[in-house]
Amino acid sequence: MAGTGPETLAAAFERQRGRLVAVAYRMLGSRADAEDAVQEAWLRLGRQDAEAIDNLAGWLTTVVGRICIDLLRARTAHPELSYEQRLPEFVVTEDDDEQPADEAVLAESVGLALLVVLDTLGPAERLAFVLHDMFAMPFDEIGRILDRSADAAKMLASRARRKVQGTPRPTDDRRRQWQVVDAFLAASRDGDFDGLLRVLDPDVRWTVHSSRGVAVRHGAAEVAERARLGGRTSVDASRALVNGEPGIVVRAPNGRLVGVMACTVAGGRIVEIVSVSDPARLATIDLPGGRDG
Repeated sequence: MAGTGPETLAAAFERQRGRLVAVAYRMLGSRADAEDAVQEAWLRLGRQDAEAIDNLAGWLTTVVGRICIDLLRARTAHPELSYEQRLPEFVVTEDDDEQPADEAVLAESVGLALLVVLDTLGPAERLAFVLHDMFAMPFDEIGRILDRSADAAKMLASRARRKVQGTPRPTDDRRRQWQVVDAFLAASRDGDFDGLLRVLDPDVRWTVHSSRGVAVRHGAAEVAERARLGGRTSVDASRALVNGEPGIVVRAPNGRLVGVMACTVAGGRIVEIVSVSDPARLATIDLPGGRDG
């Protein structure tokens, strides 16, 4: 970067920050860890001769990628970390156009169902898939980050893609997704079992992360019955974007946060729900307008 003074360099870095956090979040599944990785990249940039960097965006992506790989490898070296401890972070934002640019980039097309599957990939597979399939980085550049050939990077991404293929992805536009989620909420409140069945895919999967562990419910009938019972309780459920997908925030009558749900809608029905009711996890979620409103 020719003619790069400290202020110019800082401004150039800030223009890249939102994209870099989005890359790191998809790699690490944690907003805090992603921001730490990007901050480390900034510190490393400060120790470099910026004049010698021809492509700042590429350089920063490479550095963030290597930092994330190191963190993921450190995780795999500590098997005492359970699946529950590695649950991707919930990012809750308002369903409007006023959210900050970096929040929009972070949330876009990174639903919880996909993040959960990404967490099952090996570090190299995850990096190759995220950088190529989500950020269109060429395989030769990915290979340099991994100290492998372009062909090896391509094979890693292909292998990751096969594992990710079964992950439910939204196929409806945002307006239609909200219609389905609103209908699910209304049927739950009314105890309308048949109404719930109409908006649930026959093979719907609901994964609940509670203080007791992880519970998975399969099939429209089982999920509908659980939703119908939940609708009888004295809670207030409202819509919110959860990791870029239509979701639900649930509060107790006193306003305390008691649950967050992310819903994946495809073909006019809910095909996947991932929710958290564990108070310890809920305490880490920042909500629009304040953590607990």
